[in-house]
Amino acid sequence: MLFLLIFFFSFVFFFKSFPFKPPPPPMNSVWRLLLSPLFWEQLSGFLVSWFHKDWLSIGVYQVPMKMPQKKINLGLKQAANAEEESPSLLDLPELTLECILERLSPSGLCSMAGVCSSLRDRCTSDHLWKKHLKQKWGRLIGDAAFREWQCHIASRKRPGLVDQSNQKGFLRSLGTVWSFSWIKPKFETRNKPSTSLPVDSIMAMYLSLERGKFWFPAQVYNRENGHVGFLLSCYDAQISYDSKTDTFQARYSPYGRRMIEESIHRDRLRAPPVDTPAHDLHISDCLNDLKPGDHIEIQWRRSKEFPYGWWYATVGHTEACDVNENHCPCQYNDMVALEFNQYSPGSRWRRTIINRKEHREEGNEADGFYGGIRKLYKEEEISTWKRLWPRQVFE
Repeated sequence: MLFLLIFFFSFVFFFKSFPFKPPPPPMNSVWRLLLSPLFWEQLSGFLVSWFHKDWLSIGVYQVPMKMPQKKINLGLKQAANAEEESPSLLDLPELTLECILERLSPSGLCSMAGVCSSLRDRCTSDHLWKKHLKQKWGRLIGDAAFREWQCHIASRKRPGLVDQSNQKGFLRSLGTVWSFSWIKPKFETRNKPSTSLPVDSIMAMYLSLERGKFWFPAQVYNRENGHVGFLLSCYDAQISYDSKTDTFQARYSPYGRRMIEESIHRDRLRAPPVDTPAHDLHISDCLNDLKPGDHIEIQWRRSKEFPYGWWYATVGHTEACDVNENHCPCQYNDMVALEFNQYSPGSRWRRTIINRKEHREEGNEADGFYGGIRKLYKEEEISTWKRLWPRQVFE
């Protein structure tokens, strides 16, 4: 990049010597280019390839781990009698270099991390990877997933994350990714540097998610490819990512058998909204606030041995109410009517009544058991359920 800047200023100085004035540059286009993530990603790849090409062409080994910052150059060939060292990428102002790294994609950061030890330390720092983790995985990674990750890294016997003998998927697609082999000059035989990435780093978590090596807890809407028995429900599962298809697979653990579903798209997944295990009753804290027209999710399971799923419903009017909006007593009635409008009127699944003061788990082996209730306040949650609404009403 420094070479490009030198070339640019030389070009401007050359043209200023002529009597005519060149037309002004299209600044809007230039700024759009500089703000483009694709520009920074291509720039990082260019710097990495240029760096290695020029150094190898003069018979120098790749950058050692403990190389001082001032010795890391941009790959510019020096003259034999040069009195001063070539400018370094790390000579850029701290803020400028940080802005460049913040604009790089995950693959760009991995490429830059393979240039030298100084850039490696910068490109693997948590604050750079937090943004990428939030952008791609924020909707799916909740508190339960972070706890699972802590257990995952605690169980690792080896300190290294990347197995260099078996590079697959996302890591291979990055080209010069984190599995870059640091080669030291022959005369440096002591203190062999470690190539492992700390397993407790955010970058390690991001790469584990991308490679599908980390199964984490999440919830799946309309499980088993939209099986009619699970429409407008959301069930707990362990999921992992397939970067080749940009889809997920889920492992369910119902009573009696284990079910695996593949090719799940991201819009059918969410992080668990409450910290309640699938077999435990959720303690409802919204019963006194329920009124007709409210959107809710309620736990339901087929029998006591099965895990709960969360089912979408709305609060309706009781039979004693004349549905007069100005004089509706339902909000003050102890009995609350819950309606599942995906079922036809008259269906035994269409409607159920709970007591807001005494409700815990109620039901029977024929109709299943209704558990805890959570009221939906966010429009995003409500619109997600409406998007999943079936095309036909069920019996």
